[in-house]
Amino acid sequence: MSSANILVIEDDPDLGDLLKYNLQREGYKVRVAVSGEEGLDLMRSEKPDLVVLDVMLPGQDGFEVCRRIKSDSSGVVPQVIMVTARTEESDIVNGLEIGADDYLTKPFSPRVLSARIRARLRVEDHVPIDDDRPIRVGRLHIDPPRHMVSIDDQPLNLTPTEFRILSLLTRRPGLVFSRYEIVDAVQGGEAVVTDRSVDVQIVGLRKKLGDCSHYIETVRGFGYRFKEMAS
Repeated sequence: MSSANILVIEDDPDLGDLLKYNLQREGYKVRVAVSGEEGLDLMRSEKPDLVVLDVMLPGQDGFEVCRRIKSDSSGVVPQVIMVTARTEESDIVNGLEIGADDYLTKPFSPRVLSARIRARLRVEDHVPIDDDRPIRVGRLHIDPPRHMVSIDDQPLNLTPTEFRILSLLTRRPGLVFSRYEIVDAVQGGEAVVTDRSVDVQIVGLRKKLGDCSHYIETVRGFGYRFKEMAS
């Protein structure tokens, strides 16, 4: 059971109570705010580990609240999962660009939110993507300093984004990465990466991996992982 502190900023009191109930059952300590202003006050006093933040709030909307949370230099900046009924890609990209760590569209199940929270709270334990140590899994060899990947000593022609995704997944075999975690880790390559384009990148990466493509497993409804104990 987790003892992490969660702050829910949600102006719908019924939904706020439902989220609080379910997260407390998971073992989290939960506070609920019904406006951005109240949420910012609680954030400073409670110092949460993670904030579940609705976008459509009275007064300051979720984008402005997220911007203020991420620019606060008074302590450890919490993880932020934005939730909203707005599904336009531009809104999702905007939320990620101002600092949101994940973005969940309504309606969603409490189990999905719990999975996203667990993923965000453990993300700081990930091995850095720019770790220079070589990786060898079965026939697959990754040489980070040379930016090279080979299978049976035959080099693969990966794009920079494909290389970064593969490096991220292989550093933590068995650990599931959401599409948004992958976006966070690989952003800054040769093209803008969104959660939707991650799927396209994975398709291309699997094609180049050939009969080693089964190392990358799809976790339906969440994201991807590198097969644990692959050989």
